[in-house]
Amino acid sequence: MVAMNAIISASELADALAGANPPVLLDVRWQLSTATAAGEPPFDGRAAYRAGHLPGAVYVDLDQELASAPGGRGRHPLPDLEVFGAAMRRAGVSAGTPVVTYDGGTGWAAARAWWLLRWTGHPDVRVLDGGLPSWEGPLETSEPRPAEGDFVPVAGETGVLDADGAAALARSGLLLDARAGERYRGEVEPIDRVGGHIPGAVSAPTTENVGPDGRFRPAAELAARFEGLGVSPGSPVGVYCGSGVSAAHEVLALAVAGIPAALYAGSWSEWSSDPERPVAVGPDPQ
Repeated sequence: MVAMNAIISASELADALAGANPPVLLDVRWQLSTATAAGEPPFDGRAAYRAGHLPGAVYVDLDQELASAPGGRGRHPLPDLEVFGAAMRRAGVSAGTPVVTYDGGTGWAAARAWWLLRWTGHPDVRVLDGGLPSWEGPLETSEPRPAEGDFVPVAGETGVLDADGAAALARSGLLLDARAGERYRGEVEPIDRVGGHIPGAVSAPTTENVGPDGRFRPAAELAARFEGLGVSPGSPVGVYCGSGVSAAHEVLALAVAGIPAALYAGSWSEWSSDPERPVAVGPDPQ
């Protein structure tokens, strides 16, 4: 599922919006809950959208429309395709219309939307490189009502892993762990039942795929990084994270580098929920 031109710069997007076939814009601002003991409320993506968004963009709720309810399959299981399809059509997504997704800057949520659209058959999806902070044009606060789209998602036959597939890939190919190194090593685990990693997985924090400005590093740099992590021509690659969101960003980085990769959607939140599954700790894969 490697997509040519998987990302788009802000200037390129401005040109595309002024062109004859402007893309549908999906605003997917989201953050992992950051509610604190001091009583700070969790991040509200819809409120951020209403405060200002790219002209014509439609808000998409990651938790409700890009994932199913949390449970045994992880914190962000794959969405019901009828729910996902309805959300995309509501946003004006059609099979023949280009789509650009963006978020508040990390690219994680935007990449989740990109990955789902690509995996379910949309041929032309890109992520705004650098997200909303890279946009220098005007913002608007009104909520558009685009014409209903016609996109009907169909689950891809490849490109996604379950727990058994991830375990097998860690033995026979290359399974990358996109979380922070300290979570991979099992030194801390702020969210899931236990820290550590899937035995055989290689630590590859997705934060290292971008520069200080939040934009992706050049394709050649990304290719060199992944080669150093063990990517080799023809060898299968998979990625996981905590719940299948930041891992989508790593799949996107791999696509920018021209490397196809599968996503373990349940990720560590699914894997670690079963005490029978093995857990490795420390800096080494095994």
